[in-house]
Amino acid sequence: MSEPTHPLVPQPCTLVIFGGSGDLARRKLIPAVYNLLLDGILPPNYAILGNGRTPLSDADFRQTAREAIAKYSRQKISEKVWPDFERRLFFVAGSLQDPKAYKALRQRLEQIETDLKLPGNRIFYLAIPPTSIADAVEGLRSAGLVQPPSSEGPFSRVIVEKPIGRDLDSARKINEAVSRVFDESQIFRIDHYLGKETVQNLLVLRFANSIFEPIWNYKFIDHVQITVAEAEGVGTRATYYEEAGALRDMVQNHILQLLCLVAMEPPHSLDADVVRNARMEVLRCLRLITGKDVEKYTVRAQYGPGKVKGADVPGYRREPGVKPDSTIETYVAIKLFVENWRWSGVPWYLRTGKGLAKRASEIAVFFKPIPQILFNANPEAPLDPNILVMKIQPEEGLTLRIICKVPGTKAKTNPVELHFLYGEAFAVPSPEAYERLLLDVMAGDASLFMRRDAVEASWAWITGILEGWDTFGTKWLPEYPVGSWGPVEANRLIESDGRAWRTL
Repeated sequence: MSEPTHPLVPQPCTLVIFGGSGDLARRKLIPAVYNLLLDGILPPNYAILGNGRTPLSDADFRQTAREAIAKYSRQKISEKVWPDFERRLFFVAGSLQDPKAYKALRQRLEQIETDLKLPGNRIFYLAIPPTSIADAVEGLRSAGLVQPPSSEGPFSRVIVEKPIGRDLDSARKINEAVSRVFDESQIFRIDHYLGKETVQNLLVLRFANSIFEPIWNYKFIDHVQITVAEAEGVGTRATYYEEAGALRDMVQNHILQLLCLVAMEPPHSLDADVVRNARMEVLRCLRLITGKDVEKYTVRAQYGPGKVKGADVPGYRREPGVKPDSTIETYVAIKLFVENWRWSGVPWYLRTGKGLAKRASEIAVFFKPIPQILFNANPEAPLDPNILVMKIQPEEGLTLRIICKVPGTKAKTNPVELHFLYGEAFAVPSPEAYERLLLDVMAGDASLFMRRDAVEASWAWITGILEGWDTFGTKWLPEYPVGSWGPVEANRLIESDGRAWRTL
């Protein structure tokens, strides 16, 4: 088994979680650190300091953490390991707008570092709303909690959760606020999709296998489909969703980053900025969709009433907290082009939505059809194309569709699929995305994180669509039945090109 040339070496540190009593901390962050511990990857010395408005004692925080790990962790609680993990959990309450709270945070942090003999390395995780980020980083600066980047002294790093703004202007303001306090090398803008095994495997698939890269271009690929489907409606997130919508919530970050990994040129090394430069070049090559082009290249819709598992589900505009005349999209489909030599003329079809038939995320690369001779000579029944599918969730793996002969005396053919699943091939569960990403921050590897220029480039592209919708908008968006695969308008978008959405 091949090992990386430069393996990740996480450094002893304290993880300070702003929003430490919140949903993200309970569901993802604390279980992620615990799983790294059980896997033997965590540095030998560490601490977690939660921060939030809720007045919790250390004992309260530790009990909350235990309950969260019992419910959400991929590995069960080990009574042998738990006592040492528990004693490294702390909590300090405080408001993000209160300067005194940051002084109290510093005192508690320094005490923890002294007691546990930690070297002063600090990671600040901003699991807070975008509107609070400026207050948080300024509070850290004023309390003297941020060290400048140095190869010798203790490090200070900050993790910024999405969404980073809701348009280009707000994204720039957030980036500017963070950059006034932290150097770009200290900033880790997190997108949990980039931590998933299948997404990480994209680079290995392309650049460690000689069979794919020679055909990874317009000469052999007909089109690419990227789907991120969610079965649930907005649920309790209606207030957030009314400010976001599917385009901001999923396309601007997750889907565009997936597209960049599939479309990027081979990097000359795995250095973080080399890989991020390659991804950035893809964003620069996206053909803009502006003005009336939004009507030609985009479709947006809302889920309507229907049944899920026999239960009645209201349409989006009937959900609690949603305006009855809302034009916020719960579904969006886009046709776009990457205008460079490799992808000239190849359409990319993106779709994402809530209230769809199932939860599934995948990237499907459709190869060009073979000539209409030999086994493909019948124009009434053309052979199915070869498709390489990278499954991201709920199962992680790959599928390759090829054409084979059906056993018998006739030359009859049929498509078959070759399957690879991580869980079956390696007999171990894949780490959660946040586990890999937190490990990378501890090791100082920013390869899987978004750089400022990429965030702003993706928002610039998205903002063109948003402005087009505002100008040529409609009072009522089309509806699709909850539990379906979306609106008929999305089918027309791709079928007008003689193609069809893949059935998941």
